[in-house]
Amino acid sequence: MEVFAKLENIIKVQDVSYAYTAEGNAANVLEHVSLAVPRGQFVAVLGHNGSGKSTLAKLCNAILTPSEGVVYVDGVDTRDEEMIYEIRQNVGMVFQNPDNQIVATIVEEDVAFALENLGVEPKEMRKRVDDALKEVGMYDYREHAPHQLSGGQKQRVAIAGIIAMRPACIVLDEPTAMLDPKGRREVLKTIRGLNRDYGITVVLITHYMDEAAKADRVVVVDNGRVILDDTPKNVFSHVEKLKGVGLDVPQSTELIYELRKAGYPVDSHIIDEEACVNEILRLLEE
Repeated sequence: MEVFAKLENIIKVQDVSYAYTAEGNAANVLEHVSLAVPRGQFVAVLGHNGSGKSTLAKLCNAILTPSEGVVYVDGVDTRDEEMIYEIRQNVGMVFQNPDNQIVATIVEEDVAFALENLGVEPKEMRKRVDDALKEVGMYDYREHAPHQLSGGQKQRVAIAGIIAMRPACIVLDEPTAMLDPKGRREVLKTIRGLNRDYGITVVLITHYMDEAAKADRVVVVDNGRVILDDTPKNVFSHVEKLKGVGLDVPQSTELIYELRKAGYPVDSHIIDEEACVNEILRLLEE
């Protein structure tokens, strides 16, 4: 029997609390959080700095283990130290700064690095490296030095290094925070393509509302607790609640919110520009 049983939920967080300890004092950053991530879903996790969202990301990959409660990856308890290696193959992690994940002087060698450590046979390794670089649109740069690449290109190479390991899920902890708008678009397009075209489960930690709006589901974390968990349209309709915890909403949603405050009968669930334009045109025609 296989250890990983291909359960419906790739990640299950069950009544989890986590406390960091400093100078003998413990401070909870997550308190009794429960959520499940179905296989193949694209989930965005929002929250201001210090809300606990990055801690939640690290718990999904067994970089951290809960102070209380349990995190399961495909049914396996992340506290099981004998299974850490398999858990991290099943759920790959991409961090904010790609320079912290790039270890080689040639792009294709960097993507192959983890596979070499896994003892993957050379012919299979070659195929996985080429496939991964093609999937993130970086195959033509395979012989380049990573330091010559833009921030967005480096991050796509870091993602290629993870997907070469063939994970079922990728957790990305603010992968576009250090990028310019072009780099952000490149990386988000790559993430969406991996989810849509290859069925890879994506957990995206972000503070960009437009990125979260592209997800299947948005989870909002504040002071260590989940305060909203729904579709992007439903989550962003709670404009005042989001602003109350220091978050913004997509610009289209903000405009619709202001129109509603002014008494215009517009749909509060609009999150993209095209729908916003159509709603304003409808108002003008009426």
